Amino acid sequence: MLRPYRYIVVDGPCGIGKTALAKRLADCSGKRFLADEPTENPFLPRFYQEPARYALPTQLSFLIQRIRKLEPIVQHDLFEQGIVTDFLLEKDNLYAELMLSSEELPLYQMMYQKLAPALPKPDLVISLQASPNWLVEHVRKIAYPHVPDLQDGLLRRVAQRYSSFFYGYGAAPVLMVNVEHMDLESETDFALLLRRVNNMRGTREFFNKGD
Repeated sequence: MLRPYRYIVVDGPCGIGKTALAKRLADCSGKRFLADEPTENPFLPRFYQEPARYALPTQLSFLIQRIRKLEPIVQHDLFEQGIVTDFLLEKDNLYAELMLSSEELPLYQMMYQKLAPALPKPDLVISLQASPNWLVEHVRKIAYPHVPDLQDGLLRRVAQRYSSFFYGYGAAPVLMVNVEHMDLESETDFALLLRRVNNMRGTREFFNKGD
């Protein structure tokens, strides 16, 4: 069971397990699952080969792709049905600040302000987190398909930036979950997480298994 949150976001660095968890939460609560689709971004493979050259088109493509996914929901007020997503639109700025040059960033931010729809705020954000070392080793083990050439430095910067971004995120309640000692595919650990979500009372809480 899951408390009657209408709009839940699960987010975290690539390879950390956000999509699997978001889908499982949607399935167990009868909500609609709205997935990010990195493979639909035609610039992503080229970005991994030449980051500086393809950072801006990659970011703009992600921005437009995610807005297109969210717009029908806003227009038809499908939040009443209940939705779980594996992306938070605002975190696009996190990547833009990491990847874009000082000349590109203002252009991207201008496009974001112009294009991003006025979205209802999530009822709950579940931020999956891990240390940079754990994330690099984990992605290496699972051979994450969207990171064909393991970018250790990039993954470390992303993990650090994610932690600071969601620590300061104040638009919705945030549950920060350390996944290093959890197996969210197991029934036991998933039940632990559900219990923690249902018992959440504050606007920013932390979940470390065993604490």
